[in-house]
Amino acid sequence: MIEVRELSKVYRRAGREIRALDGVDLTVRQGEVFGVVGQSGAGKSTLVRCVNLLERPTGGTVRLDGQVVTDLPPAELRRQRRRVGMVFQQFNLFDSRTVAGNVGYPLEIAGVGRRERARRVGDLLELVGLDERARAFPAELSGGQKQRVGIARALAADPAVLLSDEATSALDPETTTSILRLLRDLNQRLGLTILLITHEMGVVKEICDSVALLRAGRVVESGPIGELVARPDSVLARDLLPAPPGRPAREDRLVVDVTVTPAAADGPVLATLVRRFDVDVEVVGGSLETVGGQRVGRLQLELPGAGGHAEALAYLERAGLRPVVVTS
Repeated sequence: MIEVRELSKVYRRAGREIRALDGVDLTVRQGEVFGVVGQSGAGKSTLVRCVNLLERPTGGTVRLDGQVVTDLPPAELRRQRRRVGMVFQQFNLFDSRTVAGNVGYPLEIAGVGRRERARRVGDLLELVGLDERARAFPAELSGGQKQRVGIARALAADPAVLLSDEATSALDPETTTSILRLLRDLNQRLGLTILLITHEMGVVKEICDSVALLRAGRVVESGPIGELVARPDSVLARDLLPAPPGRPAREDRLVVDVTVTPAAADGPVLATLVRRFDVDVEVVGGSLETVGGQRVGRLQLELPGAGGHAEALAYLERAGLRPVVVTS
């Protein structure tokens, strides 16, 4: 659905070059929620604005549903943009317009008739849970309600792609959760592809199917969350699933860190391990949680003896856990 290849963006200021994006490659599959995470200044907002051609890239290409949008002339680019909705951090609502007026604005610009516009606005406000606030003005709304208006407005032209630029960073935790649940619901009900920019790993854990880490304008790592958390060397996995604290190693005990992949999260793996290999296993740290809709986790186990257990460790590997011996 979204393909970014060798994307670069260079700003020239005061006689020097600032490279905001440096050869970025991304592939967002149709119907998924893809998160781009990174610290301030990593190039996240520049990336999303280049995807929508609000900023012209210095180099590289952007494809939306197979169409190279970076090559389009202005008139065709305007038509293509209607297939892409965008949600902003600061809402960007018109204070002088009602909720219905804000949501209907893109339809008004597109020349949609008043009756059809009213019907469409009513459907969108019901979709985001604001049908009773159609006549309210932005000043009368909470932050979460304002963002729901922004989401409804972004959906007005029935886009295939929704771009979200730090859409929850100005909201409190409870409201953030409700907005993320709304976005996931829209993703599932409408088949909407979402590219989500954030600096919060909690947002990625709550909603994303795949994620990319951006640093200094470059993609350091990317992939489906289920695959990333299964890799002991993954930078993102360390943030998504921090290592369990465990406890100081004891004599004659083998300490093993295991990454629990989605394939193994709901199975009786440890119980089978105990029965099959007649070994006492103690869980001394870690947790299981839902990340991107999948159950994953990190556990620290203790097995009796200072070494051995090769067959038991091989079994854990086959069962979908990723064991790493910490002490032996």
